[in-house]
This record gives sequence, structure tokens and C-alpha cells, in this order.
Amino acid sequence: MEGTDSVVHAKGVVRVYGEGDTAVRALHGVDVEIESGQLTAVMGPSGSGKSTLMHILAGLDRPTSGSVTIDGIEITTLGDDALTKLRRQHIGFIFQFFNLLPMLSARDNILLPLTIAGEKADPEFFDTLVERVGLADRLAHRPAELSGGQQQRVAIARALVSRPTVVFADEPTGNLDSRTSGEILDLMRSSVETYGQTTVMVTHDAKAAAMADRVLYLADGEIVKETGRSSQHEILQIIDTLDLQ
Repeated sequence: MEGTDSVVHAKGVVRVYGEGDTAVRALHGVDVEIESGQLTAVMGPSGSGKSTLMHILAGLDRPTSGSVTIDGIEITTLGDDALTKLRRQHIGFIFQFFNLLPMLSARDNILLPLTIAGEKADPEFFDTLVERVGLADRLAHRPAELSGGQQQRVAIARALVSRPTVVFADEPTGNLDSRTSGEILDLMRSSVETYGQTTVMVTHDAKAAAMADRVLYLADGEIVKETGRSSQHEILQIIDTLDLQ
């Protein structure tokens, strides 16, 4: 049964790439619910299927079989136009390599989801958001004029500006040094606590996963364990016990 407070719900999700003898089964009938107002971390070794799962939950890829709903809407049967519209309304993205447009200022990069949707930002919310992410004095700068940490702050603000139902973050600290990574993780945790922002984060980093309310462990296309909020040490122990190196 789908939980009353789950905003993303996947049932029996299978993803197969290729056909015949060369087919690769990336996901094996995954069932998962993403709870509202929580940060959920997805961990697993390379090839475990965690990025594939995130892409399917976010509507960036379609499952071979199974179903996914976001905010009660079944997305696996939507046409491309309807799916694009749903992503604009319900989903924010944070990527490892920022994915900012180099010709746009930080302000315009942040506002891009609203601009594409033909909408205007709430001025008060925008001002509060850029102050919270530490960009109030960097809005006129283009990405090349910003540090990696500042670029990721722009990406986080861009993901939050439309107040999406859920934010998906794919290795958000994977391209940053340890100090900057800590700042970005604190910022993501703050967005959950301040805005109640439901967030799903794919990560290899036990320190990042320790910021989450819930940790899902994937291996060979299946969720093999789930825990609540855990310390970095506890997460590393679980990874070692499950042989998820």
C-alpha cells in the first residue's frame, strides 16, 4: 500500500537495457516509497542501480515494467509533453557537475526553471532563498566567476526556487573538496528542515548519507537494506557487512 505521507511511490520497478543475450538488468522489481519532508539517501557501489533508480523516480528514464507515482500522479504512462510539464511542476534536480548555463548570471540560472515555465518568482521567497544559500552578493556573476561550491549553491537554489514536490540530488558533493562538501550537505539538510523539502540523494559518501533521515542500500539492482538516521561509522559498518564496497 502507498503510504499516506509518501510523495514518490515505486512498485515493481524493473529496468533492462538491451535485448537477448546482451541484456543487462539494472533494477530487479524495486518497491520504494519516498516520505514527505525527509532526506532519503541512496547508497550502493558502482553498477548497483542507484542512479538508474533515481532517474526513473524523477521521470528522466522509464522503467521496463512497474509503476511510479509522484504526488499521486502515475508518471510511467505519461506522454513526453505531459512528463516534461510534471517535472517542471514537481521536481528539482541537483547534479554532481552543476549543469549551469555558462552565459547566464547566477540569478538567471536560479530562475531558469520558472523562466522556462513562463512563471515569475515570489520576490520575498527568492530573496530569502539566495540569502540562505549565501549568494546574495554573487547574483550578477556567471558560473566561470564562481567557485565550485558557489556553483553548487546556485544549483541548489535553482532546484528549490520553484518549491518542487521533491528534489533529486545525484552525487551533489562528488566534485567538491571536503570542506565545501560539508557546507553543501549542511545547506541541503537545512532545506529539509526549513522548507520541509522532500529530497532524494544518491551518494557514495557515508558522511553525506549520515545527514539523511533514511538510508537505502542497493546492490545488484535491489534494495538490500534500509535504515533510519545513522552515524557515518554505522553506515560504513553496514557497507562493510553487506560487502557494498
